[in-house]
Amino acid sequence: MKIKKTMAAAGLCLALFSAGCSDSFLDRPPISQISADNFYQTTNDLRLATAALYGGKPWGDWNFNCFLPIGDVLSGNLAVNYWGDAVQLNTFAVTGSNEIMIANWKGMYKVIAHCNVTIKAIEEKAPASIPEKDKLGAIAEAKFLRAFAYYNLALLWRDVPIIKDNTELISTPLVHRNPLEDVFRFAANDLLFAAKNLPVKDAAGRLTTWSAQGMLSKVYLTWAGVEAKGNGPRNQALLDSAKLHAGNVCKQSGLSLLPNYADLFKTQFNDNQESLFALQWAPGTGWLEGNMLQVYSPGGPEISAAGQAGWFGIAPTYDLYKQYAKEDTIRRKATVMLKGDYYPELNAAGGGYKFVGNAGLKKHIIGTRIDNSAPTMTLTSSIEHNALLRLAEVYLIYAEAIMGNSTSTSNADALLYFNKVRTRAGLAAVTSLDLETLFRERRVELAAEGHFWEDLVRLSYYNEPKAIKKLNEQERVLFTIENSVVTKSNPLAEITPANTTTFKLPIPSPEVTANPKLLEAPVPYSF
Repeated sequence: MKIKKTMAAAGLCLALFSAGCSDSFLDRPPISQISADNFYQTTNDLRLATAALYGGKPWGDWNFNCFLPIGDVLSGNLAVNYWGDAVQLNTFAVTGSNEIMIANWKGMYKVIAHCNVTIKAIEEKAPASIPEKDKLGAIAEAKFLRAFAYYNLALLWRDVPIIKDNTELISTPLVHRNPLEDVFRFAANDLLFAAKNLPVKDAAGRLTTWSAQGMLSKVYLTWAGVEAKGNGPRNQALLDSAKLHAGNVCKQSGLSLLPNYADLFKTQFNDNQESLFALQWAPGTGWLEGNMLQVYSPGGPEISAAGQAGWFGIAPTYDLYKQYAKEDTIRRKATVMLKGDYYPELNAAGGGYKFVGNAGLKKHIIGTRIDNSAPTMTLTSSIEHNALLRLAEVYLIYAEAIMGNSTSTSNADALLYFNKVRTRAGLAAVTSLDLETLFRERRVELAAEGHFWEDLVRLSYYNEPKAIKKLNEQERVLFTIENSVVTKSNPLAEITPANTTTFKLPIPSPEVTANPKLLEAPVPYSF
């Protein structure tokens, strides 16, 4: 299979990569100096090795090609014209040769490969002089990131190969897929290890036990619906596990939401107290090595890092636009630009920025080098540490896990944490909660953060008809605004009605060609 080349090569030598700007992610040694034979000799070596897993080459392609296109274009939040593969996502016409989908598969296995190599090197090469807790903590970081990758593969393809040791692919490159439940179990096991061995507090940007427990609550919440096979109650034991770990984060972490929602997406607040897991990016890196999200900017060179306008006109769909209540202006303006919106933090030295287009992406658009005190930042190396797991999401997971298989709840804890998210957005607190309200709140709170497709897939596990209905009722089109009048545009192409197959992507054609076993029935994983 194609992943063999990337993963086996990584099994022979660790290609570490630049991964961030905060103090804890600086001063990594050159790639040429790092190998299992001459590295991993001190606690500091372990810290440098695991810091390299938080960004750079293994994440660069995924972050650019997949983070928004899969999470938000495929789900109906955003749309991109003049990019054929992204239009396929918008119209549910994804083929096995779709480059965005292929990048997702390759990207996640690339992350897994580097995590596997790091784990193996620490286990086999780290000397006894390194304290055991430091070894276990470093392995825990790698296992968290590996679990994140497997969770994302499971969401998109369900049954996928579980690779734990890259070196085995050298002699046995053709592998079977493993069942969906085994993939979730593998991810959960990694996260349980991480929760036990990561610290309660660490340097900014580093994973903690709260990161692991937050991610674990998400895995359990999603996994809970699998055995329903599209229609039925979710597994109560797994819902209880989601509730336990999310509750621990809510009540024991001492963390709180950042007061201003818009600040979450400004680089001055990178790795803030709400960020449980964020990718770490350095400015001035090579192609597909840095954070390239600013290429989606809807503005001109006046809000670009280096005087070059964005490349893609990614924009909110009319369907996402409709989700924002009239009073939900804080989140709407921080997520998408509408004609006439003014942003003092963009082009601040020039007096701010007034958006003159119809609608465009605001999240991840951070402005100029001066705006960010980043003189070497480029259009393709934003210094935003984009969060992939936030405390607000864990609050919403906790509320949903408490509700479980009920249709609604007035549970005090569920309302407390749900309303923390709402009131931060300037909205009135609610006195009762149902699944539809929770679903919509997640969509608006987390829009343009790569989560909405996950929400639709999670719903399809236990209520597939409802998930299909939601997709087919969407207005997945762009829109224009003139004199405050909103006009829907024509579809980018003919939209194929969603059906039961929509929630599972085809295995990338190059992978199938290289490894025909991927088309065979999945084989249970040996734990």
